[in-house]
Amino acid sequence: MKERTEKIRDQVWQIVNAIPPGNVCSYGQVAALAGVPQQSRLVGRILSQLPEGTRLPWHRVVNSQGKISNPRPEHQIKRLEKEGIVFVKGRINLKTYQWNPYPGYFMNCPGEPSTATPGRWQADL
Repeated sequence: MKERTEKIRDQVWQIVNAIPPGNVCSYGQVAALAGVPQQSRLVGRILSQLPEGTRLPWHRVVNSQGKISNPRPEHQIKRLEKEGIVFVKGRINLKTYQWNPYPGYFMNCPGEPSTATPGRWQADL
């Protein structure tokens, strides 16, 4: 069970790391790309457990309505706006900003675990 959980976590990290600046994905979209459709809450939990100072662009993941699910959204909104994403009435237009990788983009998802490691995205302290 632990091995499967780590595999899913690594796949989520790989997918989130691939989201280009100025684009977003929904939690559900990341879950589907990681091979665990209907597990958007799991993606949220994985991202909420990232180490302080991570370089993983977690801020590019939003809910299916284009809203921020974070209870303190200011930091996430600021980072997204810095990348050129526009909020209208607290919402991102997913038709404009949602990233849709082509089929097969993630050779390791689902399938073999990626080579993702948390240190890869940790800030230099």
